[in-house]
Amino acid sequence: MSMADSFEKIPVRIYSSLKEGSVFIAHEIAKAIRQKQAEGKPCVLGLATGSSPKAVYAELVRLHREEGLSFSNVISFNLDEYYPIDKDALQSYNRYMREQLFNHVDIKPENIHIPSGEWPKDDIKKYTAEYDQKIKEAGGVEIQVLGIGSNGHIGFNEPGSSRFSRTRLVNLENSTRVANAYEFSNITQVPRLAVTMGIDTIMNARKIFLMGWGAVKASVIQKAVEENVTEQIPASLLQQHNDTVFVLDEFAAAELTRYRSPWLTGDIKWTPAMIKKAVVNTALKVGKPVLGLTNSDYNDNGLGDLLVEKGDSYEVNLEVYYMLRDSITGWPGGKPNAVIPNHPERSLPYPKRCVIFSPHPDDDIISMGGTFMRLQDQGHEVHVAYQTSGNIAVTDEFVTRFLDFAVGFEEISGIDSNKSRKIHDDARAFLKTKKPGASDTAEVRAIKGLIRRCEARATCRYVGIKDEHIHFQNLPFYETGTVKKNPMGEADVLLTMELLRQIKPHQIYAAGDLADPHGTHKVCLDVIFESMRRLKAAGDEWVKDCWVWMYKGAWQEWNIEEIEMAIPMSPDQVMKKRLGIFIHQSQKDSVPFQGTDAREFWQRAEDRNRNTAELYAKLGLTQYAAMEAFVRWHY
Repeated sequence: MSMADSFEKIPVRIYSSLKEGSVFIAHEIAKAIRQKQAEGKPCVLGLATGSSPKAVYAELVRLHREEGLSFSNVISFNLDEYYPIDKDALQSYNRYMREQLFNHVDIKPENIHIPSGEWPKDDIKKYTAEYDQKIKEAGGVEIQVLGIGSNGHIGFNEPGSSRFSRTRLVNLENSTRVANAYEFSNITQVPRLAVTMGIDTIMNARKIFLMGWGAVKASVIQKAVEENVTEQIPASLLQQHNDTVFVLDEFAAAELTRYRSPWLTGDIKWTPAMIKKAVVNTALKVGKPVLGLTNSDYNDNGLGDLLVEKGDSYEVNLEVYYMLRDSITGWPGGKPNAVIPNHPERSLPYPKRCVIFSPHPDDDIISMGGTFMRLQDQGHEVHVAYQTSGNIAVTDEFVTRFLDFAVGFEEISGIDSNKSRKIHDDARAFLKTKKPGASDTAEVRAIKGLIRRCEARATCRYVGIKDEHIHFQNLPFYETGTVKKNPMGEADVLLTMELLRQIKPHQIYAAGDLADPHGTHKVCLDVIFESMRRLKAAGDEWVKDCWVWMYKGAWQEWNIEEIEMAIPMSPDQVMKKRLGIFIHQSQKDSVPFQGTDAREFWQRAEDRNRNTAELYAKLGLTQYAAMEAFVRWHY
């Protein structure tokens, strides 16, 4: 038994990646299917939808195609469905299941059961009762697969749902609708109702696997696993189930005590990074600056072993204080003509060639705008590489506005272009008849991409970047015309390697934000990582002198103890960054697919940068107006 078991009230399996965890769940399902086949019995599965189980279904399809896994004895019951919604709508879970699993395996159509978004509302109670009865008649669910919402919901059982609830029609919380808005053109098109299995229906399953992927789920997973059972966190009710396992990646597990405060769960190795983490977290917990911590503070917060190993608390305090102090610099490219041994960056070479990779055409200014401007002002050769077009994040209304401008410009300038007028007319006609959630035409996508490209160029000119240092990669994985993107492909890597070989940078800045709700940042980061690994293996000499710094995107910041380089900003610099963000007018006021945070991007950026500065101040360092933070990737 691990000491972590004294904190975790539900068994937890943690994997290094979403894919590894998904393969584990898929193989457990396959094992159950084959066992039931050997017994001549049906295998009843409870299935989930959304982004979490996609890799599970992909592995099940692979097992069917390559290893002969048959679904002929499988009976499936899905958790939920939007209401009302047509079963063939792009966002329908009926359609999702066909595309992700059912169309690719040999399950019998009569064995598929999914709540319908087309049930007459007056008869919903009858149909939902029949749904529960069908589960009972099938012998009950053998394995139930679940995801978890950021508010702790399972299925569409929102906070406050009764432990004894059955399949029913429910209202969706606004936070859930916002979180799922990435599937729709905008929040107004997300249904306000859904049909869902109830918590009691779920709890009757013999075995439950709950998937949790990504840092955005870490906080609620910690509450569900380690805190008391409460209907306000529906997933916590799974503590009362006899056979539930939470399957997590390391990001989703980050807030569990075994990761957040591992010194409380047993013997650990006191590395400098672990000492920094322990002391910083303790200082923030007790509300003292680092240099104000006492031996009693250490002992009262589980750090007695650290004192035994290192001696008096004040010596440890100084060690951590210096780590924090040395991470702060106004010279992100290194301070020229200075020898500072503990500076985050090298002084030489100067000036440096720097590449800022921006997954979308505004991540550069939103996430590291102050650093972006400082690198330019301090004389470095700064390049910006916009990895994707960002075209899906432009509203149809914004396109119409620009079409009106283009037509008006032709009229007042006397230009008569039949070709451009046809593009205008075709785009306008399409947008007038476009159905909610429908994919754009190639022409409309091109217009949306052009809008974002013009905004990105204007931002670079605002900062002072030369036109020849602005690079639009338009990586192919992104250009699907839908929110769902392709995996990283060979063409994405080759395009990135070509650009890097052309510039031969001394510094790379990349978005390490894996909380991006539609996954683009993750793919973009993987492309950079794979490109650098290949370049290193190929023996490119410049790679040896290239450092990679990761910044966070719009959704979160690095934990304070992780930060290796913090760039302070004055009030004037904060305002200059804000004005740079405002240049991206298509992303202002109303943005599609912005996740669960309703704040505008400039507000998120300022709040996050201000909070980082305040944390440093609370720990006893100088108070700045704002700070941008970076972590170095070693390859």
